[in-house]
Amino acid sequence: MPDSPRPSRLARYLLLVYAALVAYASLYPFAAWRDPGVGALAYLAAPLPRYVTAFDLIANFLAYFPLGFLAALAAQPKFRGWRSAALGALVAFLASLSLEALQSYLPARIPSNLDLATNAFGGIAGALAGTLAAESRAREGKWRTLRERLFQDGHAADLGLVLLLFWLVSQLDPETLLFGNGDIRELFAAPTTIPYPPSFFVRVEAVVTAANLGGLAILAGGMLKRGQEAGRLVLALVAIAVVVRSLAFAVLFSPQQMFAWATPGAGIGLLAGLAIGALGLALPRKPGAVLAAVLLVAAIVIVNVAPENPYVEYSLAVWQKGHFLNFHGLTRFVSSLWPFAAVAYLLSILRERRPAAS
Repeated sequence: MPDSPRPSRLARYLLLVYAALVAYASLYPFAAWRDPGVGALAYLAAPLPRYVTAFDLIANFLAYFPLGFLAALAAQPKFRGWRSAALGALVAFLASLSLEALQSYLPARIPSNLDLATNAFGGIAGALAGTLAAESRAREGKWRTLRERLFQDGHAADLGLVLLLFWLVSQLDPETLLFGNGDIRELFAAPTTIPYPPSFFVRVEAVVTAANLGGLAILAGGMLKRGQEAGRLVLALVAIAVVVRSLAFAVLFSPQQMFAWATPGAGIGLLAGLAIGALGLALPRKPGAVLAAVLLVAAIVIVNVAPENPYVEYSLAVWQKGHFLNFHGLTRFVSSLWPFAAVAYLLSILRERRPAAS
């Protein structure tokens, strides 16, 4: 009854994207590269770091757990059992070894043999978990059945799932408005000196939130097969995003500020975005993709031409990035890049040629 397992494109896409993000976080902020005067692997024989915190050890372990997990899943079904676990662990170890070596050339980063060890342990644990998950999936086939029942066939839906996952990751960036991805003002904009009343920033946040949420809802709904309840997927995504954002504020600031993101503009934008998304989901797939792309582009423009919100800047003034430097660089990068990747994805949908019946 069970058929032979097939390679998971989704796992391989996620592995590539996650590996790129780990590299970005490890080498952030990419400034003042220099020759340290010693070999790139000299850190392997260096004494253990004098100051080590539990946070650093746990963060290193958790950062490489998904890398080992995804590498083991991506190795299936060509490599099974202990072979996929060994391959996943090796990928995580080599990635950490290489990135720690590159950190030798960055004055803001300090390569560490202890970091390598905790990264490797995280990769090993992730590879073992990924192998167990793959074996369970091969026996039961539940994930594939769910994937084929709910989502469109082909690469597009797999790439769309990757986009949805990293949209959730982008909500961990506390420096953005709610769903306000695509902020690249630091690359080109000069600070404004024109004062604006609070009502102006409420309207800006409402429009940005609504446009981004409407575009996301249409993008997510277009990945489902006809007849599936897209509204449930959108509501589930919004609920998860709200939880993720609240937890991020609680961890990065304080538990008392867990809901600091829930401003009047965010509330208005949530309601308007859900309404826009509901209307867009009623459209055929390609017209819906056009509307979603227009909404996301409009949100990108507004985010980048609107002045900095002084109220957000004030609330962030007490945030000491400290141990969260890697985390901040990673989430900021994902948040800035996400809408551009989403627009490119929607344009690819407009270019594809499909049979009339789906």
